[in-house]
This record gives sequence, C-alpha cells and structure tokens, in this order.
Amino acid sequence: MEGDILNTVYLNWFTNDEQFPFFIQYGGHDEDMDLHKHDNFTELVIVLSGNATHIVNSEAYFIKKGNVFVINGATPHAFKNPHEFKICNIMFRPEILRSAGPDLRTSNGFQALFILEPFYRNIHSFQSRLNLSIPSMEHVSSIISVMINEYNNKLQGYQTMLISRFMELVVHLSRQYDSQENGTDNNLMHLANAISYIEDHYLGPLTLEEVAARSKISVRHKLIAYYVEHAGGNEIGIQQAAASEPLQEVVDYIHTHYRDNLTIRELAERVHLHPSYFIRVFKRHFGASPIQFINKKRIEEAKRLLTTTNIPLSEIGDSVGIPDICYLSKLFKSMTGFSPSIYRQTHYLISDKVRLQRHSTSRSD
Repeated sequence: MEGDILNTVYLNWFTNDEQFPFFIQYGGHDEDMDLHKHDNFTELVIVLSGNATHIVNSEAYFIKKGNVFVINGATPHAFKNPHEFKICNIMFRPEILRSAGPDLRTSNGFQALFILEPFYRNIHSFQSRLNLSIPSMEHVSSIISVMINEYNNKLQGYQTMLISRFMELVVHLSRQYDSQENGTDNNLMHLANAISYIEDHYLGPLTLEEVAARSKISVRHKLIAYYVEHAGGNEIGIQQAAASEPLQEVVDYIHTHYRDNLTIRELAERVHLHPSYFIRVFKRHFGASPIQFINKKRIEEAKRLLTTTNIPLSEIGDSVGIPDICYLSKLFKSMTGFSPSIYRQTHYLISDKVRLQRHSTSRSD
C-alpha cells in the first residue's frame, strides 16, 4: 500500500542450513503484516482457515480458506485485516522445482501456478485463481502435516522425505489448477498452454506465430513476447527458442569421446535434462537415439580403420569403444550389410582393381 515501508525478508531468518534452503511452518496472523519482499526465495502459501486482505504491489485482494498462491522474491506483498487467518507457508529456492520431471513441466497447471502467476503478478495486478475444494483441502492438509513433522523432527533422511512430499504437493496442486480451469476460457491458461509447448519443443526452432497458434491468443499478446524474450533461461526449465546449441555440444562431445563408455545419464546431465526427456528431444532433433548416434560414429571410425590400416579387429574394437569383438561384428554387419573382415577384403579388392586399371591406362598412353 502507498506509504508503507518495503522490508526485505531473508530465508536465513528461518533456516541457517545452506545445504538445504527449505522451510515450512504453520503461520497465524492476528495483526496486519508489513509490506515486504523476499530475498532470492519463493513462497508457496496455502490458506488453511479464515480470511484476510492480500496486498500485492499496490493492489488488494480478498483471500480465504482454500486459496493457494505463489509469491516470487521480487514481488512486494502483505496481509491486512486478518480474521481467524491461518496459513501454511513453504519457503524455498526456486531451483528446487528443477527436479520436476518433463511430464510435470509440460503441465498447464504447473506452468500457470508456479511459473506464470508469480511472474505475471510481479509485473501486473493479478489475483490467484486456485481455490481448493474441501476434499482436495483435506488431502493437502495431510501432506502438509507429514512435511511439518518431518521438518521439526529431522530424522535420518528427512530432507529426502521433504522434497518427495513437496513434489507430491506440487503435482497435486498443478492437477487441481488444471482441472479447475479446464473448460474455462482465460488468457492465463492459454498462455500456460503456450509455455508448455515451448517447454516440450525448446530445442527446436520456434516462432511466436507457432506458439500463439497453440495458445489461441494473438501473436501480439504482450505477455508472450515479454515472457519468451525475458524469462527464457531465467525461469525453471524454460529455455530460449534458439536453444539447439546445447544438443550440438553433446554431439561434439560424442565425436571426441565415442571411445569412452558413454551413458545416457552422462550426456543428459551435460544439457541438464532428465534422461528419458533427453532421449526424446535428441531423437526428434537428429532422427536417431543417442545410442544409435554413438554407434554410428563408432562404426564409421571402424570402417576408416579397416580400410586404412592393417590392425586386427580386436584393436579396432578397443579404438572405437566396442571391445567385444562379437558385438562389434554383429553391429557392423547390421549397419553396413558386411562383416568387418568381408568389408576389409572387399575394399582391398576394389582398391587393387582400381590401381590395375589406372596402371593399364597409363601404360597404354
């Protein structure tokens, strides 16, 4: 509100664990809260009972039991006029959501609640849309109860348990958002659909026209343009449209390390993708799976060594990263139609024939 002093709240006021920057609590407000912003952390708020006025930037919104919203660090907010107002607030670094799988990151509900709403709220007045039903509220309350017990007791493995339960909560809330907005016509869900499409196709060439067609809103929609231009690469999992470079880096890495025992997990980590999602985008981009691509490179190198050297097949296998001669021979034949020995003999026969023809031609001249 105009005239209020804007304070900054730090996550280390609540937890000093730098290795696990996560905090959860039941909160109660009997008096007005000062306007404040967060220093590099995100807050998920679930209203458990009562009501209050939520001040966001300079706008005021009535909130009540069942409302759920996410506040990013830079967004000023406060609670005013609380009445039996109880909440659960979960404070975390935004990086924690990167553990979300590709199936969740392409969910409209996830994009709307955890990415777009907080992003939009920071640049424009916007009221949260998620309001939990009574059955959903009971389910959420049970998850929260387990999380708070884990956090307070801190038994062995509590951090793993907390992250697991937190992601369960994120999935549930995303589903609720998606089902609540299903069938309704609002720009936020259209935009969530667009961002989900970007998330699923970010390694390929994208245009605003293509994204807009998916979102059912004008290509000139200022938020799409602003989000793609400014949020790409800054928000979780969202990359800029011209992001084929990371895959090219993987290809370059394969070309220089094909002799090594390369794994999908190793390659996926180089572009910060889940292994199964990495396989999918790699195949879409290159028309072959990573393993097929690696094997093709190895066989191409084996062909070169077979036709330019006299080293035995066992040494060739070691040189190309396939030390198992039986497997190398089987793979070579499946890709070329010849066994390695026949391929080498055929090459030498053809080479000898070409040399004889050239020699005969030169003598006749």
